[in-house]
Amino acid sequence: MTTETPTSPESASGEHRGWLSGRGEKTAANTEVRKGDVILDVDDLAVNFWVGGDWFNAATGLTYQLKAGEVLAIVGESGSGKTQSAMSLIGLLPPNGRASGSAKLKGTELIGLTGAPMRRIRGNEIAVIFQEPMTALNPLYTCGFQIVETLRTHFIMGPKEAKARALELMRLVEIPEPEVRFNSYPHQLSGGQRQRIMIAQALSCEPKLLIADEPTTALDVTVQAEILKLMRDLRERVDAGIILITHDMGVVADMADRIIVMRNGQVVEHGTSNDIFNNPTHPYTKQLLAAVPHLGAHTSEAAEDSTRRVSTLVREGDAPVPLTPGNEGVVPALLMEEASIEYPKQGRKPAFRAAHKVNLRIDPGEVVGLVGESGSGKTTIGRAAVALLPVVEGKLSVAGRDITDAKHRDLLPFRKEVGIVFQDPGSSLNPRLPVGESIGEPLYLHQKLRGKELSNRVEALLDSVQLPRSMRNRYPHELSGGQRQRIGIARALSLQPKLLIADEPTSALDVSVQAQVLKLFQNLQEEYGFACLFISHDLAVVEMLSERIAVMRNGHLVEVGDTVDIVRNPQHEYTQRLLAAVPVPDPDEQRKRRELRDAILADVVS
Repeated sequence: MTTETPTSPESASGEHRGWLSGRGEKTAANTEVRKGDVILDVDDLAVNFWVGGDWFNAATGLTYQLKAGEVLAIVGESGSGKTQSAMSLIGLLPPNGRASGSAKLKGTELIGLTGAPMRRIRGNEIAVIFQEPMTALNPLYTCGFQIVETLRTHFIMGPKEAKARALELMRLVEIPEPEVRFNSYPHQLSGGQRQRIMIAQALSCEPKLLIADEPTTALDVTVQAEILKLMRDLRERVDAGIILITHDMGVVADMADRIIVMRNGQVVEHGTSNDIFNNPTHPYTKQLLAAVPHLGAHTSEAAEDSTRRVSTLVREGDAPVPLTPGNEGVVPALLMEEASIEYPKQGRKPAFRAAHKVNLRIDPGEVVGLVGESGSGKTTIGRAAVALLPVVEGKLSVAGRDITDAKHRDLLPFRKEVGIVFQDPGSSLNPRLPVGESIGEPLYLHQKLRGKELSNRVEALLDSVQLPRSMRNRYPHELSGGQRQRIGIARALSLQPKLLIADEPTSALDVSVQAQVLKLFQNLQEEYGFACLFISHDLAVVEMLSERIAVMRNGHLVEVGDTVDIVRNPQHEYTQRLLAAVPVPDPDEQRKRRELRDAILADVVS
């Protein structure tokens, strides 16, 4: 059955703006707003959860106002109440949760609102960009269908017009080939593209309030910069108020007008972006800002003292990057000589070459950072270094052992000499084993330790990663993300490897927890003296830890050099764009960096 539709997609977002569920009814919240109008008024908001026979306070005493066209950032560690206080505005608390106090959207009380009135608010007046688009999008429906569904739920709109509007929104968020992606499922898109689909869906009804919950977590810096630019442009276009929930203070500096700092469910500081960054008053805010890695901070002194060197540079299509000279007579911990790496053929899917003629050397005790966008081949190199992917051309050796053509039976001695810390410790640890058994498993298999001797080694490893020995009997799901990451590090170091591969080990951690894990990593590296390939998209973290940096793009190593040279004087245009995209926790400096990045991109386009 066909419904009479507006004459154009614009009429759906203009003339028919706010007509809900095809009924032609308007709510009190659905009045027009202008920039500067107060759209959200929160007073003494509290969120509690019924846990273990008692009410647990997740957030209490939140009072703030949000104006149209304004970005309010809520920052703090995991468990501080950021997300739950925002989810209470749209009734998305778990069954054991409750909200009290007041939150009015243009005069409409949201706390306690349920049923059809709340459904008319969700999506139409308040939209959410969730932290993980892969779990928020329905895997059984195409991306285009999910945008169309939102449009037809809230507007009087036929299928053809809804599809046209959905494609328009996909172009707005710069989805490549929108006609093709319209029929793609979420798993067929990259992380950045899924995030853009979610943003398109969230903005399809031009909401007055947008809640962005960690919208750029785990995205590459270049994709993150594009998403933030998109959000800034859309804020200006629709005059929406934005609540930005994040632990990335660089993103806050880039986006926020005002900031609320939360700790243990309470607001400890509230002020303008400039006040919070330049003149914080609460000790916790100072601690939070001090924990943020600042790109350039660790190379400024070295740059002043160093003799200017030019990093090794090659453009795609030229000869391979030559090996960085190492110490003569020293057996390198990792040596790749024109190594090409492929993912093997699977069924009808042909083999895919993910890394081309890579030359890289890491000496004993050296930390080398490997950076680049998703799909550039970073993790591929790390997986090849631990013999999880085959080298089809060239040569790969670890600690003097050639593993290029090694068979499975030949790799047992090699396994003792390498360790790997995975990006997600929750999925890399066995959920059925206590963490103590996970740490002790390599010792049991390779060194045949048993009983008291094994127990003592496990306890010593827990001591080394600064975790209580009693934690050995807990299961992974009982630990926080930072604690699980420490367990992963302890397990990787249990055999005292000569080479450690660290694959995005801190990407999803709060800044304060990240700072603790990075400090621990530095201490362990000094104590054990292992060589490390540190893979990350966070250049500020790589700068802090690494002596040299290698930059990858599209499976090619495009630039290699000392950290100070890469950060202060990058040669390749891709490295320049990569560095310009990194947000820094300083609003004034970030504004300059944003202008620089826009100028670089303009030059590339021209």
